[in-house]
Amino acid sequence: MSQTFERPAAAPDLLAEADLRNAARSLLRTPLLHVDAHPDELALVRRHQDELIRLFAESLGYRLVVEPGLARLYKTGLGPDANRGLRRRNDVLFTPRRYAVLALTLAALTQSRRQIMVDELVAAVRSAAIDAGIDVDLDIIHERRALHSALIALVELGVLSERDGDLEHWAERRTESLLDVHRDRLAVLVAAPLGGCESPDELLTVAAVPSAAGGARVAIRRRLTEQPVLSTEDLTEEHLGWWQRNREREREWYRRHLGLDLELRAEGAVAIDPGGELTDLGFPGLGSAKHFALLLLDELVDVLRWDNGKELNGTAWARVAASTARQAGERVFAAWQRGLRKAHQEDPDSVYDEALAVLTAAGLVRHDEGGLFVHAASARYAPRPELLRAEGPSGERSLFEEDNS
Repeated sequence: MSQTFERPAAAPDLLAEADLRNAARSLLRTPLLHVDAHPDELALVRRHQDELIRLFAESLGYRLVVEPGLARLYKTGLGPDANRGLRRRNDVLFTPRRYAVLALTLAALTQSRRQIMVDELVAAVRSAAIDAGIDVDLDIIHERRALHSALIALVELGVLSERDGDLEHWAERRTESLLDVHRDRLAVLVAAPLGGCESPDELLTVAAVPSAAGGARVAIRRRLTEQPVLSTEDLTEEHLGWWQRNREREREWYRRHLGLDLELRAEGAVAIDPGGELTDLGFPGLGSAKHFALLLLDELVDVLRWDNGKELNGTAWARVAASTARQAGERVFAAWQRGLRKAHQEDPDSVYDEALAVLTAAGLVRHDEGGLFVHAASARYAPRPELLRAEGPSGERSLFEEDNS
């Protein structure tokens, strides 16, 4: 009598799996990695490039390009979203005008040498504006500031680097600067072909992967990855059916491939990053407006529980009238005014509006002319604020006071 023995299944290579996960997280955090600023992350991506190309294409519908000196993940996003655009150094979103100047700068750079003086680039931007039929006067200070914002954004992305001079003060002082143009990074910066697009909506359509490529799986994974509050009320019937069948399995997928913890609820799900790295908007976070937003959110949840019962009727979005929301903000301001930074202490309307902007960007609040819609995920935030007595003559300060500007 003969016996047969089965070879035991190979144990998973946990180190390789962790490396692949870290490489994927690096690309999600910084979709344009280059050797000057991210040498270690780029080396890790290059080591796992085949697996990463397949992972992003099959799971999120994203295209990954890996070259010797860079890696570019083309994240197509979720469509129009006014809250997740480029930001200036003061954290203010780019205006349409600044985007227009940025586009003109990119057009000018495609025709430039590998090194260019700022004054030469200004002339090239003027020429590009004439070709595009856009009225730009770079002798006016606010137009120069728009161009300066575009240049700084391109420096931070690694498309430009300053070799010599004083780019920081160019807008106000007209200082000179010599810039290096990294043409390989410039070539991969734009996420969609622009030549055939005649409107922003058409550009977004061209950039997005058709729903047939992956269907519900790609659409839902992309939504949870890019905006980590998923509401079943926002899903189509097809997508909702897929989610209900696969949501338990998705929890393991997110943990294994992206290092995210998926909290599943009747109303949908929340993707939590234990490392706090995969976000461009930390919430809760530091700063007077974010602290006020957290306290306001808690107050809004209390209002909803009082009106609708502890479970909030099991709905993903619950409505709060505009006047009720404003009264909640007034109560928070009255209780915690001393803990806010000076500018907010003197302007309650400003801190209220900034807090609503924070909550909207975080996907926890929507608003229209009649009031707010608060997401059920808001109930998971429970602030524990307190005022502490500071040493010296400064009196009381808030435990939440992290900025003094």
